[in-house]
Amino acid sequence: MNLLPHGIRRIVLDVLKPHTPRLTDLALMLTRDERVNGVNVTVKEVDANTESITITLEGDDLQFESIKEILQQAGAVIHSIDQVVAGKRFVEEVTLQPENS
Repeated sequence: MNLLPHGIRRIVLDVLKPHTPRLTDLALMLTRDERVNGVNVTVKEVDANTESITITLEGDDLQFESIKEILQQAGAVIHSIDQVVAGKRFVEEVTLQPENS
């Protein structure tokens, strides 16, 4: 029985990478994974040797290990998984107001 017919549909990663490969090249490397439908790479911070970036990937059945392998080949390190969306549809995060506001 396939409990997750659409698997992981979005994953947001906090990543540290060297200046090479360029962001455009890294994004294209990630799109070569046939399960990736779209990639967004956002720079958070740049220092002398590295770039801190956020990578958002969308697809129908993303495979974390495959994504991780591509990033490792590029010399990048995943600091954290900041968001995962799975299932038949996207569920966006809801912001709740504090009770005493």
